[in-house]
Formats: sequence, C-alpha cells, structure tokens
Amino acid sequence: MKVRLTNFSEGWSQMFQTEVQFLNTIFGDEIIKFEHFGSTSVPGMKAKPVIDMMCIVKDIEKIDLFNNKMNSLGYDVAGEWGIAGRRLFRKGGKNRTHHIHFYQVNNPQIDRHLIFRDYLRSHPEEVETYSSFKESLAQRFDSTSDYSPAKKMFVNEMEKRALSWYADK
Repeated sequence: MKVRLTNFSEGWSQMFQTEVQFLNTIFGDEIIKFEHFGSTSVPGMKAKPVIDMMCIVKDIEKIDLFNNKMNSLGYDVAGEWGIAGRRLFRKGGKNRTHHIHFYQVNNPQIDRHLIFRDYLRSHPEEVETYSSFKESLAQRFDSTSDYSPAKKMFVNEMEKRALSWYADK
C-alpha cells in the first residue's frame, strides 16, 4: 500500500465515532469499550489517514464468529496479524480508512497502546519529533511495507519513554 501521510484532521474523531456506532450494531454486548488510538487520535500528529480503533471485548474467541459477517460488509479479516490475542479487521481496501483491533479485556497490548497515546497527547514536543520523523520516512519510502518497518525502532524507543512516564505518574 502507498504511504499516505497527512496533517491531523478533526474529522478523524468523527470517523471513529461513526464506526463505533456501526460496530455496536454488529457486536453488541460482546464489546466492553471502544478506544481511539494511534496517530489519528493525537492532536497535531501527522498520520496515515487510517483510524486505529480498539474494541475491548469479554471473550476474544467469540469475535471469530463474526468473521463471515464482517467480510460480507467489506472488511478484510486479518486474524491475529502478528499479535497474539488480537483480532484485526481492515476497512476500505486499498484506500483503507480503519484498522479495528479487538483485544480481550486485560490483554497487555491494551495498556501499551493507550499509554503511548496518552504520552503523546501529553507531550507536544514528542508529537512534533514523531511527525517530523514520519515525514522523513514518507519521503524515502513509497510503500507501507517499507515505511512501517523503518519506523519500528524509533517507535519502540518512544514507547519506552511513554512507559517510564506512566510508571512515574
């Protein structure tokens, strides 16, 4: 997929809310809580315009029962996609609009994602640094298959700072 890096948009929050309403009609009582995370959830952050959504559920195994329904609605069913205990659905095909990550309550990935989001929301200087880094990568790489791995070490270091910040709160 081509890297599509854009300036922050206030509309991303509305896209998240619209999808929350729709997913509630499908998954109903399976969902405990929705969270908007990732770059589109951080004011001022440059981002690929793909809304990262977290759906925290009671039982991750039950989410697999919705695969056919989600596929029929146009979602790509990606399964764990490299993260044990996650179920990932992607919406929008080549012009992807949403990544919907399902985690069972108490999965450690939940805290990792939310602490990182909250750290960035609390540290505008880090948002600027991260945005600049992403811009430089987008100039070097056309494809997300190159872009995403290239930012992994940078993100891991920033996540460590976020976890330390959280531990010190």
